[in-house]
Amino acid sequence: MKLPFFKSLFNTNKTKSLSLPESLLIKSLKATARKNNFLIFEDITIYHHASSFFIPLLLVDDTRGIFLFEYKDWSYDELKTANIEKASQQDSAKDTLAFEKAHDYIRRKFNEVKHHDGVPIFNYLLMENFNTGEYQHLNDSFQKLLPKERIMFNDSSEETISSKLLEPSSYNLPSTTEIMSTLLIQYAIIDAQENIFLASQEQMEFINADLQVKTTLRAPSGSGKTSAILLKVILEKLRNPSIKIVIIKPTNLACDILRKRLLNTIEYAIVTIDPASISVLTPTQFNKAVAKSSDLIICDDTEFYLDEFMLAIKNTRYKKNMIFVENSNVEGDKAQDFSKVFRGLDKKAIFYEANEHAKTLQIVSSLLTLCEPKDILIVSNSLSRQKLQDDLKDFVEAQTVLVDSTNSLINQSLDNILLTNYDDTVSLEAKYVILTDIASADVKKLEYAYNLCSQIVYLVYDSSSENLELLRNNFESTKNI
Repeated sequence: MKLPFFKSLFNTNKTKSLSLPESLLIKSLKATARKNNFLIFEDITIYHHASSFFIPLLLVDDTRGIFLFEYKDWSYDELKTANIEKASQQDSAKDTLAFEKAHDYIRRKFNEVKHHDGVPIFNYLLMENFNTGEYQHLNDSFQKLLPKERIMFNDSSEETISSKLLEPSSYNLPSTTEIMSTLLIQYAIIDAQENIFLASQEQMEFINADLQVKTTLRAPSGSGKTSAILLKVILEKLRNPSIKIVIIKPTNLACDILRKRLLNTIEYAIVTIDPASISVLTPTQFNKAVAKSSDLIICDDTEFYLDEFMLAIKNTRYKKNMIFVENSNVEGDKAQDFSKVFRGLDKKAIFYEANEHAKTLQIVSSLLTLCEPKDILIVSNSLSRQKLQDDLKDFVEAQTVLVDSTNSLINQSLDNILLTNYDDTVSLEAKYVILTDIASADVKKLEYAYNLCSQIVYLVYDSSSENLELLRNNFESTKNI
């Protein structure tokens, strides 16, 4: 039997039918990887421009690099008489497995996103029907082509697997998050400050899930719900470029902020997606649009919509794939799809009983010695925010913006102190948030506003109220009088 240099599993346009079998060898490999804190990625697709590249199994370690695995079910009887001809371009020992296309694809992705070749890539062959003893009887040319240290045999122990994976390394590598968010852009979350994060396992499961007629995503504020739906939209477009998608946001401003995030994510990803093919609409705009032409409808921040609109969209006679996104801030709620909170995980809540107006001015004056105006968000009722704007200008000499959620982003700068009411907080966030007029606020919108903060939220009140006690019980970390 004559075997040409074997073709890699890692060809473009592969489907999930190439998933690796859950054999004892692969179970041992995964167990070893977990013990050594490797991240495991199975059945993944790397997207770049208009092409895609399927990889059945990839491990990553931020002290060594990327590990690729190719599975072969060849037996000793098939190989003992084989005459394997080495491919002309296979000159170095570490490249003796057929991973050239995978290497090239990964390096091109790194070069265009990060402007460098990326990280070391190690290749291994998984030989389920081949053991260590049988390998010794193969001819020298075969052993030269397939170095023993690059093969996981069916009798390889976890200790042996570990010794092959944990080769000494002196590389100075980026973090695992940076490595994988560069390759797997469908899991790369870009926050308001354009920091890059890798989606959590819960978020990945949501992003990867098949579309359903109706799906409800329930999770706490700050858990990355909006980031996850953006990435899901991008992945659905990559899988099926012709799919028509509509995302509904409560206000014009929220729509503009989401469009900006969508553009930033597509630009970072370097993939071929037409942003214009993804509609971001308010409820009013959606009602005027031809809803039946959409294949996927995503309704974000559902607590901000009128009951009539929610009832109408849920009972639409068109059979659409729909996703409804709800905030759930109940601790220990088993119905939550995302349990991990990212924004403001270590933030402080400081309660002040004082004259609300005077105390707010004092807090802002103090904060401006520590941060930029754009880092401050004040939430109050409409009457209070107008008076605050006047006094901030006169006494603190601070530039402010009265947020108008009905207006577009291009017509209002969000680079100054933001003053808004509880109905217009959707999609805003800041390092420091000041909440006033707490007693009269809607409870759900009050909790939403609280969770816009990443560092410190100041709750200013002149007398106790039911809303205040609710926040105090749930969130208080520090109390100042």
